[in-house]
Amino acid sequence: MAQSAQLPKQKELFGHPVGLYILFFTEMWERFSYYGMRAILVLYLVAETASGNPGLGWTNAEALSLYGTYTMLVYVSSIPGGWIADKYLGQKKSVLYGGILLVAGHGILAVEQMWAFYTGLGLIIAGVGMLKPNISTMVGGLYKQGDIRRDKGFTIFYIGINLGAFISSLVVGTVGEVYGWHYGFGLAGIGMALGLLQYMLGQKYLKRVGNFLGSSTDPEELAASKRPLSKIEKDRVIVLLVSFLMVIVFWGAFEQAGGLMNIYASEKTDRTLSFALPFIGNEVPASWFQSLNAMFIILLGTTVAGFWAKRKLKGKTATSLFKMIMGLIIMGSGFFFMTAASAQFQADGASAMYWLVLAYLFHTVGELCLSPVALSYITKLAPLKYASIMMGVYFAMTGFGNKVAGLLGESASELGEYTIFTGIAVFCIAFALLVLLFRKKLEKLTHGAEDNEREMLEQEEYELADPDIN
Repeated sequence: MAQSAQLPKQKELFGHPVGLYILFFTEMWERFSYYGMRAILVLYLVAETASGNPGLGWTNAEALSLYGTYTMLVYVSSIPGGWIADKYLGQKKSVLYGGILLVAGHGILAVEQMWAFYTGLGLIIAGVGMLKPNISTMVGGLYKQGDIRRDKGFTIFYIGINLGAFISSLVVGTVGEVYGWHYGFGLAGIGMALGLLQYMLGQKYLKRVGNFLGSSTDPEELAASKRPLSKIEKDRVIVLLVSFLMVIVFWGAFEQAGGLMNIYASEKTDRTLSFALPFIGNEVPASWFQSLNAMFIILLGTTVAGFWAKRKLKGKTATSLFKMIMGLIIMGSGFFFMTAASAQFQADGASAMYWLVLAYLFHTVGELCLSPVALSYITKLAPLKYASIMMGVYFAMTGFGNKVAGLLGESASELGEYTIFTGIAVFCIAFALLVLLFRKKLEKLTHGAEDNEREMLEQEEYELADPDIN
């Protein structure tokens, strides 16, 4: 992308621009607030009104319906959020305003009133829409065109996302389940406030990225913002749109984590330990399983990225589209463990916790192959003047996947978990294999967007082996 092609030398830390770590911690706290609230939302909705920690007393189907609609809108709002950034504000200011909306939304959720509940959800939807696509686009803007560090940078950024998710599922989940749902919602808001504060303090490291193109003094950027799309740019957009279909399928399956799998952990999994833990006793809170995905990402993120880098060095297939296909296959395979869990429940009346652990492990490896790669792929292929809105479309596809997840979860009450989990596994693998048949034709339409990455990776390996070079 032209915006990042002319970047001057930036101050670096651990081989990456310092701005990456400012965005890392901003996103970490934003995800702390979002995933913390997500971990307890469905549990709050289905909790009995007369219990010691009263909820709203909704049925599972009602709760999953709201969950699917809410998570869909959270991500679909990224389209207007990206459009506002491209057309009026730039990414940097959009992230700031999004953070402010999120602090307000999570804070209002702490109020025990229905008007506050729906108002808080609405503000969070608007806040994520402003922040999510634009902060991801800013990460890509830190790197020059063809810089092999871009994929690694997105993996580091992605670890930040999941560090926040890991901490929040444990902390917010425990506070919400044990001490009160609204205390958990309020704690999520405090986390977002911390993220907003450090983003504002780190602006000096983000001066050259996320600025509004309409106010740019760079002749190349101004020209790019006004001219129509070229044939190459149109072809690359086609590839992105096809890849977005995989995104819908992936997240439609993956987001069972916050809905059906969350309820399954609560109602049908034997969570009893042979020993007692401080504050919670000998039963593992259902919300804790939400932290497994984030924990595995933190542990395996650099390993998976390193695997693909080594594969590329050896001249083996390691294009972004291939990684995404493999990610969908691996994630889909993880649902076979939930099939086994359902079979055990039918036989014994409860299923073991290790089935959930194995499912989340496979889901995580699949996610690492697809999600951070897709974010990086968009910054490689998207036309400069539509950079944020294309990222917004990606997150909107994630949102539609979330809605699909909710619909699938609702149907479990009629079809049963065994059928739903098995069907998801088979469909994901079959769809991925279908895209694999057309992979080479699709990659031709990228017009060599990734062709020089292997050479840059070889040069990086050479420089690391010879510290006296340059």
